[in-house]
Parts: sequence; structure tokens; C-alpha cells
Amino acid sequence: MNKFEKVAHRRAGKTLRVTDSSGNPLKNTKLQLKQVKHAFLFGCGAFDINSYFETEDADKKAMYQERMDLWFDLFNYGTLPFYWGGYEPVEGEPRWESRMAAAKLMKEKGVQVKGHPLCWHTGCVNWLMEYDNATILDKQLKRIERDVTQFKGTIDMWDVINEVVIMPDYDRYDNAITRICLEHGRVNLIKKVFEEAKAANPDSTLLLNDFNTSVAYEILIDGALQAGAPIDVIGIQSHQHQGYWGDEKLYQVLDRYSRFGKPIHFTENTFVSGDLLPAHIVDLNDWQPDVWPSTPEGEERQSKEWENLYRILFEHPLIEAVTGWDFADGMWLNAPSGVIYKDNKIKPVYKMLHKLFKEEWWTDEEVCTDDNGMVYVEGFKGDYILENGEKKVSFDLRTSEEGVLTVVL
Repeated sequence: MNKFEKVAHRRAGKTLRVTDSSGNPLKNTKLQLKQVKHAFLFGCGAFDINSYFETEDADKKAMYQERMDLWFDLFNYGTLPFYWGGYEPVEGEPRWESRMAAAKLMKEKGVQVKGHPLCWHTGCVNWLMEYDNATILDKQLKRIERDVTQFKGTIDMWDVINEVVIMPDYDRYDNAITRICLEHGRVNLIKKVFEEAKAANPDSTLLLNDFNTSVAYEILIDGALQAGAPIDVIGIQSHQHQGYWGDEKLYQVLDRYSRFGKPIHFTENTFVSGDLLPAHIVDLNDWQPDVWPSTPEGEERQSKEWENLYRILFEHPLIEAVTGWDFADGMWLNAPSGVIYKDNKIKPVYKMLHKLFKEEWWTDEEVCTDDNGMVYVEGFKGDYILENGEKKVSFDLRTSEEGVLTVVL
């Protein structure tokens, strides 16, 4: 078996004609083919990057800077927080400066940025409760139009609405979004918010996102698509604090959600490197211990589970992105679910992911032109440079196309 057979769809090839600046072919010349960016989205929550721009404390800033350096060395895709309660705690005063600064830095680094989420019943703003349902819906839609428009060109990917399966039944506390979901229904609300986001940025990539992988989510997706909601991507969460789903369940989920023919993103994923959550806990939010340490056994398990998940998802043709939710331990629910420790030292899982992303699924090799200056190059889909000493040229390798591409060195 060819070592790339299972991931052949992640690779592309192209014939290059390599010339000097005068148009003369570079014959029988050794060149270095170097990948600089992957087309596949290897992602992580980018909350630390946002926090860097929100804090004025010098020590915290230095800590976040160290984390950012490690983050950018591993990932090419990041999720920034737009929870309405934290983003606009005072009506009319959104904290757009820190989000914009973080998003621009990520884009400068070649990172795809996603905003999360535009509509959600949890983490919603309290001031919205002062209004009637018609006004709540109006303000929700205007919030979407404002944010998507304001960040257009910097953030062009959004989790539009989050966890709709349970939205009308959510009873932990009263909130404005559950109110309007009860009134308008899940499908109608999905359609309204997606249409608003797409109108604000027709070139955006819009996700429906949920942790519920039961048939209820399938029915919801089917209904929303039939109603005409412009859903571009199906988002699936897998916070596996109680242990790995197992290959069988993972393959079943992939088969069931592939029937829609839409790209699939695994949007929020966590594996803990400490003790697993007790089996009787239904809502992960109900388990937030003051101390939840990482252990050697847990670290080995976390690394193996992440690798297994990634290998299965990378082999599936509809998967475009996978996002680890926590970069550092202790971020969500105080869980040891990061790829680095709280003190910024890297964990075994970080090393494993780096090896996957930057070695096994990466192209960096020597090639040589023939007597006519021609060379066929093949590698993992993404952006490349071709080097000849101090000279280099950039090109992309994202599709296998017939014909010849001329590059000048």
C-alpha cells in the first residue's frame, strides 16, 4: 500500500516549468520544495490570543505572548469568542477592538479565523431580557448584521447559531434566545439568523454547530436545509471528558452526517489528561472541581485519543477542519484538556500533533528539474515555495491540474 493511499484526497500534484528571470529553463537543477501552509484547517480555540489584547497586566501579557508563539507554531485555524454576554455586556458598547486586533494578527500569520457564536442561549446578555420577543429578535438580527459586516474580510467564517437542539428546552435559567426560539421554532430561527449573516457577507462560510449528535440534530439540519437556510458547513462538537467515543461511534456519526453532502467541521473537541469525568454526569458543566490535575497515564491516553481522532477525520473526504477547544489546561471547566500545561510547558499531545501536522502530513523535499527545466511536484494540499539558494517563488498546490505552471526563480 502506498503510504499516502488513505489520505490521497489531501494531496495534489502539478507540473512546473522553472525558468530564470530571462525565461531560460533551469535545467537539471536541484530545488527545495517547501510547504508553508496546509489547506486542511488544524484548529484550536484562540482565546489566549484575544486575552493578550484585553489585558494591560505586563506579566499576563508576557504569559499570553509565550502561549501565542506556541499556538502559531502548531495551528493554522483559530476560533475567537463572540459570546454576546462577554462581547457586549453594556448595550451598544461591543468590545470589538480586542477581537479585531486578535483577528488581524491571526490573519497576518496566515491563520483562518472563525467567530463563535453569533446566536446562543447560553452566555447571552442580561440586558436583552428587558425587551419583548419582537424586539429581542430584531436586536439579535441587527447584532449579526453589525458584527459580520464589521469583521468582513478579517473574519469570514462564523458559527452562526449554537446548540439549537436543546435551545427551546433549556431550563437552567431564563434567557432571551430561548424565548424567541420557543416562539418562532428551531427551523425558523435558524433560517432567519443564517439569512441575516449571509446577507451581511455573501462570501462568508457559515456553520450550524451542536454537541447533540442524535437523530434530533439530523432532523433539524434536514428541516433547515429544506427551508432554505444557507448553511455551508455542519459543525459537530465532541467534548469527550468521559472518555473517547470509540471508533465505531465516530464512524457512525461521520456516515450519518455525510448524507447531507456538506463539509463537516469538528468544531469543539477535548480530551482530558487527568481522571475522566464520572459516568453519571450528564451535563459536563456539572463537574468543575477546584483541582483537576494532569497525570502521566492521562497524558498518554490524551495523546493517543487525539491521534486516533485526527487520523480518522483526516482520512474522511468531507472533513475540512478539526478544532481542539482548549490550548492550555484549566481553561474550560478547569479541565486538564489543553495541549500545554498552565505554566506554558508543552504536553506530550502537543509534540504528537506537531509531528502529525508538520512532519507526517507535511511536504518538504528536494526535487530536480529535467533537461527542459520541467519538474512534477506532489505534496499535501496547501501553499508552497520553491527555493534555489537565496531565490524563491511562491505557488499553491490545492488541486491536481493538467497543463504546466511556469515559475520564475
